[in-house]
Amino acid sequence: MIQIFHSYGNLLLTGFIQTLWCSIIALFFALIIGSGFAILEVTPIKFLRVIAKAYIELFRNIPLLVITMFFYVVIPMYIAKISGFAAGTIGLTLYSSAFIAETVRSGIQSVDPGQMEGSRANGLSFWQAMRYIVLPQAFRYVIPPLGNQFINLVKNSSVLAFVAGFDLMYQGNVIASDSLMSMSSYLCVGLLYLIITLPLSYYMRYLEKKLA
Repeated sequence: MIQIFHSYGNLLLTGFIQTLWCSIIALFFALIIGSGFAILEVTPIKFLRVIAKAYIELFRNIPLLVITMFFYVVIPMYIAKISGFAAGTIGLTLYSSAFIAETVRSGIQSVDPGQMEGSRANGLSFWQAMRYIVLPQAFRYVIPPLGNQFINLVKNSSVLAFVAGFDLMYQGNVIASDSLMSMSSYLCVGLLYLIITLPLSYYMRYLEKKLA
């Protein structure tokens, strides 16, 4: 492993940065999109609930690789060319947002319905009550499952390897084929993934205890 880091440190660093950057972008937008569709799932407007449910079921039940390949292969054919990194990040964002939406929805439904009723009785609109009263409480309930979704998102970023996204997995494949040391190269890649996921895991546990 030391030899791999010494000889291919630049490639691993590039892959690490790409993986980290992809994960941050996808996590940010997936949380926003997922939370938005979670709210639509519980809105009084039936049409919006149907749209939210269709979105969630669509992206939850299609493999991540299929979504990513759609943006990498199909979109450039008919709309505009995009990079493998962009295709992978978009695919990862949409895929993860569907799972985050279901997680946040369960948190919203865990909040006492009286909170919403009381807010509406005091003159707040549905959206104001959701923003200021319900969602802050809901996120307290769903921190553990959200943490799992965030960690899964980081691990799923390895899909970039299939679309030349130059992430950790892609660089690991390059190093393995060049050095003929597959075990060492993939052990290095696994170690670098742990450097990202372990601090995230511990932070989510800390946040859970702090907000308990």
